[in-house]
Amino acid sequence: MNIPTPHITAKPGDFAPTVLMSGDPLRAKVIAQRYLENARLVNEVRGMLAYTGDYKGRTVSVMGSGMGMPSIGIYSYELYMGYGVKNIIRIGSAGGIAEDVELYDIVAGMAACTNSGYAMQYGLPGTYAPIADYGLLRRTVDVAEEMGVPVKVGNLLSSDTFYDDADSLGLWKKMGVLAIEMEAAALYMNAARTGGRALAICTISDCPFKGTSTSAGERQNAFHRMMEVALETALGL
Repeated sequence: MNIPTPHITAKPGDFAPTVLMSGDPLRAKVIAQRYLENARLVNEVRGMLAYTGDYKGRTVSVMGSGMGMPSIGIYSYELYMGYGVKNIIRIGSAGGIAEDVELYDIVAGMAACTNSGYAMQYGLPGTYAPIADYGLLRRTVDVAEEMGVPVKVGNLLSSDTFYDDADSLGLWKKMGVLAIEMEAAALYMNAARTGGRALAICTISDCPFKGTSTSAGERQNAFHRMMEVALETALGL
């Protein structure tokens, strides 16, 4: 794939081997300003901000992905195939489904169920199971334990719909799904197809069955434990 790509105008070498991707590009800006030294803006096409800087001596990039699987599908594919990115760690928000999941809990997606047709492009003769890279998952859990940050590991649901007329969350809950979000399955499939590595780490922003939620401002600025776990994970990659 030639660079610049259709959606990223960064130059060769502008991205680090590891990219942290948040759905909200403003969260990427917050991370760059708060945690990275010598952070520089490397992309702003369509407002999808990306920065590269240093965290404890290691070069790391952060970038927005937008909402939904088509959006993260585009950006992660171009990062893997155009810019040679090796690791993408999604740092996003999710809705807690399981009974023992509460606001601000951190969930690492070992796998991602989905109601999306994203896998149809591969023409597989069956159902594909999108899973995280085990090395990234294990390192993240180990790092979180060292930091004293609890992380729940399990299945996510990557949904194509935010407003769902079918009201099917209860069915996914019965199958042990921890939380619902909108990007991980496509990210995991892109990683598998391109030979990259991927993991989704999410902070619980709302619990639909319990009627609790956080504000947009809190989602942009207050998920620092998740960000710090992801950055510490990146140090060993």
